[in-house]
Amino acid sequence: MHLQVYRAIAIAVISAVFAAPAALGQNSKPNIIFIVADDLGYGNLTSYNNKSQIPTPNIDRLGTEGIRYTSFYAGNTVCAPSRCALLTGKHMGHAYIRGNTRLPIRPQDSTLAQLLQQNGYVTGMFGKWGLGEAGTTGSPEIKGFDEFYGYLNQGHAHDYYTNYLFEVKNGKISRIPHDTTIYTHDAIMEHALSFIKKNKDKPFFLFLPVTIPHAELDPPAKDMQPFLNADGSSRFPPETPYLQNGGTYRSQKNPHAAFAAMITKLDNNVGEVEALIKELGLDDNTYIFFTSDNGPHKEGGADPAYFNSNGPLRGIKRDLYEGGIRVPMLVRAPGKVPAGRVSDQQWAFWDILPTFTDITHSHTLAGIDGVSFKQSLTGDTQIAKHDYFYWQFNEGYLQEAVLKGEWKLIRFKYKGQPEKFELYDLGTDIGEKKNLALVNPAKVKELSILMKKAKMPAENKEFDWSGTEK
Repeated sequence: MHLQVYRAIAIAVISAVFAAPAALGQNSKPNIIFIVADDLGYGNLTSYNNKSQIPTPNIDRLGTEGIRYTSFYAGNTVCAPSRCALLTGKHMGHAYIRGNTRLPIRPQDSTLAQLLQQNGYVTGMFGKWGLGEAGTTGSPEIKGFDEFYGYLNQGHAHDYYTNYLFEVKNGKISRIPHDTTIYTHDAIMEHALSFIKKNKDKPFFLFLPVTIPHAELDPPAKDMQPFLNADGSSRFPPETPYLQNGGTYRSQKNPHAAFAAMITKLDNNVGEVEALIKELGLDDNTYIFFTSDNGPHKEGGADPAYFNSNGPLRGIKRDLYEGGIRVPMLVRAPGKVPAGRVSDQQWAFWDILPTFTDITHSHTLAGIDGVSFKQSLTGDTQIAKHDYFYWQFNEGYLQEAVLKGEWKLIRFKYKGQPEKFELYDLGTDIGEKKNLALVNPAKVKELSILMKKAKMPAENKEFDWSGTEK
């Protein structure tokens, strides 16, 4: 064989050998889809509550084909601070945003999306942001998102038939008109599915903080129809019509039926995401996470008691009882997350950042509160864990909670009144029915010390609660 032919063959072989690891390395970066429901209760999924009246087979399947966590916690009991904890890896003792607000996160508040973006990920967010308006330091294109479509703040997100939304393209954010006859959630889902199709050949991070099943309870007629009888009455009687009367949300004759329609729509959407991932051949390299930003709401005619939305838990949104902060978490990733497991390990939103950077081999952040639970996902023995968890919230009065093992202490402080403590053993009392503060003062003292240790003074005066303490 001619010498030049040998040389050509040798060069081709060497090129293939050196090219293969690079290609393998690129393809081995897993895609991540992180779906966050808005105000979905722990008991609104049939896999968490056998008394649920609304089947959720697609969401439940994420857990049966992956792992379902039963002791997973939101960052807070309302949306903006919960999202801050999720994206910055800091709990409420250290996070900048500690309450529902329209303040932006700061330039120094690095986010999970920025870290993944720096590692070559295409990043997209579709739904509700809540951490900064356009033109501020917290605008989504500044905080790591290549694409965005949806609402910038939680107040605007109450209107599902708004005449405008926001969009990020090519590094710029724009206010764009929206057809008021189109349910915004449907448009948000269309953009999310399009993002997956467009980026199927690249590693991508899809953050999908949808706006349902929050109020307003006004889904499209086609979604309501399966939950109404032939005469237009609800299949979930008795119904108490919700009347707007100048309030935030639209009137709804059948709020129970509307809520059922929203849960079903959300479940169908998750099924669409699962089906698309399989259709595109991405199934074996994609993590799908599903959770909620806090507990169930009681707004706009919503009736969490009727649907047993918090399951065995006490409390709803705006409470630091378990019903306000314990949320579903299901994770599916064939070949990466062994199927059919249920875990009672305790994790929280501030653990998402280090877990995702661990999964993707991305640079992580120092000085955060989160711990990676990647080993828990893969089925390996999880060594790293939390010594304790901490939350704080103030709307009218101060609430603080610390959880250490199965012991949970909640502190209540109204302005001008003495502080009050409630102590619960979640191992024997998940419903927080028996306050043990008076019979176990030693545990109250121990956890009170931890509560003080867990927090730093709020940097922004909007979250300075020193007046409440007096």
